[in-house]
Amino acid sequence: MLNTRALARAYFTPERLVKHQIDSFNRFIDEGLQKVIDEQKIIELEAKDTYIELGKIKVETPIMKEAEGLKVPLLPSHARLRNLNYAAPILLEATVHDGGKTLETEWVEIGMLPVMLKSKICNLSPERIDSVLETVLKKNVESLSYEEKLFLAGEDPLDPGGYFIINGTERAIVTLEDLAPNKVLLEREEKYGEMVEVAKCFSQRAGYRALIVVERSKNNILEVTFPQLPKPVRFVILMRALGVESDQEIVEMVSTNPNIMRYMLQNLEDSEASTVETRDDAIEYLGKRVAPGQSREYRMQRAEQVLDQYFLPHLGIDKEARKAKAFFLARMAEQIFELHLGLRREDDKDHYGNKRLRLAGDLMEEVFRVAFLRLIKDVKYQLDRAKQRGRSMKMSTAVRSDVLTDRIMHPMATGNWVGGRTGISQLIDRHNYISLISHLRRVVSPLSRSQPHFEARDLHATHWGRICPSETPEGPNCGLVKNFAQYAEVSVGVDEKEVLSLLPKLGVEMLRG
Repeated sequence: MLNTRALARAYFTPERLVKHQIDSFNRFIDEGLQKVIDEQKIIELEAKDTYIELGKIKVETPIMKEAEGLKVPLLPSHARLRNLNYAAPILLEATVHDGGKTLETEWVEIGMLPVMLKSKICNLSPERIDSVLETVLKKNVESLSYEEKLFLAGEDPLDPGGYFIINGTERAIVTLEDLAPNKVLLEREEKYGEMVEVAKCFSQRAGYRALIVVERSKNNILEVTFPQLPKPVRFVILMRALGVESDQEIVEMVSTNPNIMRYMLQNLEDSEASTVETRDDAIEYLGKRVAPGQSREYRMQRAEQVLDQYFLPHLGIDKEARKAKAFFLARMAEQIFELHLGLRREDDKDHYGNKRLRLAGDLMEEVFRVAFLRLIKDVKYQLDRAKQRGRSMKMSTAVRSDVLTDRIMHPMATGNWVGGRTGISQLIDRHNYISLISHLRRVVSPLSRSQPHFEARDLHATHWGRICPSETPEGPNCGLVKNFAQYAEVSVGVDEKEVLSLLPKLGVEMLRG
């Protein structure tokens, strides 16, 4: 007979209940930080053949700088008592190339990163706690159990961790619920006094998010909207700009269904689209939209830049990605006509398969990216000035660590996140143990509290086993602030490269652009 009580006791441990928070932060330390550095790789300076090459990044363990300049390990209990940030130094490997000459590679401290309690770099981790207690308390603790060591460090052995200490206060980063990026969502909207079919995709790459919209307007003409484009552009013109020039190729790329092909012929015969016959014509047409009044050469260059960087950026931002973008756009068009013909249904935005949860690690990566870009600007200014004055080009003298630290600590202390969102970092609820666990397992929707959003607030069938059906506040937050179900666990995404490497082995033929 299954002993359910033993099973529950084994499952409901403090570590298990906030596992999603700690795992997410550990992933940010292992992969997220390096990903942000790799997006930059090189910082170009004003002088010819002068640039900074960025290498590895690592985070040390939390420390405290004493008045006499001494650095000692910091325990969370000391951070609480002395109103300190529980944070660790970030070290970056950088090499300055000055006028073709490579200078010495340096490990530079670029700032301080808030550390999540019980994460892999926390001083309370089983691997670190012995040496930290011996340094701070001058005691040999090898013979003690882990719980006794935590007690000596001033911690409750049952405290789950999963939160941060900023200026002595305990703050949690709440999990944010968002629509899935890089996925086509179909819906009907009322426009021009009738219902029209719309396909939307939030294309996301390296912190940049572009909304691509394809809609069926009057006479079944498809129009596409994306950032940097002042007005919608015809689907056929955009397909030609992406390198799909022949009418037959455009129609067949969308669908071989006779009914959909008939709609596509209407698009090809449209008065505006029929004047654009080649790729160069389409690029020039886009150029007149994005850079009116400029020279032809600049218009063409700007149109290509907008097409590569702002249209479906998740598929790539170079010319080689245009074929893939054309296929993706054709798929959006096919889905719109299938919805119009009744061959498929609208997508349910409240279905949990169409949602993604942004955990502490993802949100920290977002803040770190913005702070790091600000640091790069400052370093460029300092090194360019040093070059002009004939001083040595050293990264260690150019980096002002407060630039990065302040831009990470401010959102953590106030909850005002990048992108204008508020309430992401919250003072944790310590009324009792259950309220603490509940706060660390909370899921918040970004939707406005002042509007009804009845469907978004409703309990959805896909919440089963994932979201608690009863734990939600009364009033304006009802249904928008939720909590994980008791046995819910959060999975993490996989690297696309791993999936792409497996597909050919499974017999999938890969298209080359």
